[in-house]
Amino acid sequence: MAYYRTAGAVPPKRHTQHRDDQGNLYYEELMGEEGFSSDSSLLYHRNIPSAIAGARVWDLGDMSTVPNHPLLPRHLKLHDLEFSSGTDVVTGRRLVLGNGDVRLLYVVADAPSPYYRNGIGDECVYVERGGARVETVFGAFEVGQGDYLIIPRATTHRWIPRVEGDEGFTEPLRAYVIEGNSHIGPPKRYLSRFGQLLEHAPYCERDLRAPEGPLLAADLGLDPQEHTEVYIKHRGGGEHSSGGLVGTIYTYPYHPFDVVGWDGCLYPYAFNIRDYEPITGRVHQPPPVHQVFEGWNFVVCNFVPRKVDYHPLSIPVPYYHSNVDSDEIMFYVDGDYEARKGSGIGKGSISVHPGGHAHGPQPGAMEKSIGVDYFDETAVMVDTFRPLELGEAARAVDDGVYSQSWSRSLGAGSGRPDAGSPGQDEVFSTS
Repeated sequence: MAYYRTAGAVPPKRHTQHRDDQGNLYYEELMGEEGFSSDSSLLYHRNIPSAIAGARVWDLGDMSTVPNHPLLPRHLKLHDLEFSSGTDVVTGRRLVLGNGDVRLLYVVADAPSPYYRNGIGDECVYVERGGARVETVFGAFEVGQGDYLIIPRATTHRWIPRVEGDEGFTEPLRAYVIEGNSHIGPPKRYLSRFGQLLEHAPYCERDLRAPEGPLLAADLGLDPQEHTEVYIKHRGGGEHSSGGLVGTIYTYPYHPFDVVGWDGCLYPYAFNIRDYEPITGRVHQPPPVHQVFEGWNFVVCNFVPRKVDYHPLSIPVPYYHSNVDSDEIMFYVDGDYEARKGSGIGKGSISVHPGGHAHGPQPGAMEKSIGVDYFDETAVMVDTFRPLELGEAARAVDDGVYSQSWSRSLGAGSGRPDAGSPGQDEVFSTS
């Protein structure tokens, strides 16, 4: 987004000489989008950013997908995924859902990641639990529960999870990763034609946290001239790669944290979901009012604690709706979802509501919601405009019965009305 910042030492005029105290030129790098036609930043390096000393293959693991066929709504229990000690945010993430525009992944991490950059698209990482220090060529962030971190394509960075025993952290880092094949930013309708967030937007520039920097290897007690590996996810895999993606590990003859200054409108930033101001109305508001970010052929929405519909005849839960043009993926983070006996939805769940399937509240939820004036819930939703396929993680934790949760009985044909039937007093508040 076009919000100018500067950090560290930059020359008064762009594309002019910039030297250190010994008279050595710094190396200016333009990091820009859309072929010099969109947002960019200028970074000033101590070393030549193109120099590499070696390259080898990075095996990305199982990135394969299978169609959601037969077409079914699904419940994926992410907290049932197994992650071993020593997992990091970059190499340990597991593919849940994906298509040609976006991939949704999940990881529970307790180890520092390698240095990494995504050469395919921007990443939007939501911190479900725990915390981490994220170090980038632009500077560093401290992120914790509820933070979104938007990382532009080709930003070299690493994740260092906070572990049990660190002050204030008692849970492992749980991260929900949205990898775009495009750029990710605020919805265009929130922005002026010059790029400022408008008055009707549910957040503003004051809510965004920029990296603290610049960040140099020596500041971290590292050798600036040490050979350093950087893991790169990129295009060019063809039909023989895992899901069309490939990885390469570059070895640089120096440490990548060598940027003495930068300025521009392209950089990573953090935003906490608690700073999102929900838009409410007299009657039930549709999902676009909950939108927070967008990419090519997908949007990101969040549902936060809020007052709900105040028309005297309102029904606060959503009406039944058919996803004519999109798949709807809801990640349940917090709230009283445990009350939904029979559906199984709880913290750490993902519901998959595919295009072509009409979905909405559980039986009895509409009546029960009448008179309710507040929903205490937190959820992150991704809507895609091309069908999503199931990754290996989704196939591992699909509960297999969610598609029948709107029926009076999950035990079809058993004759037992109580065989897994959804509770009649539940409120399914989000979507």
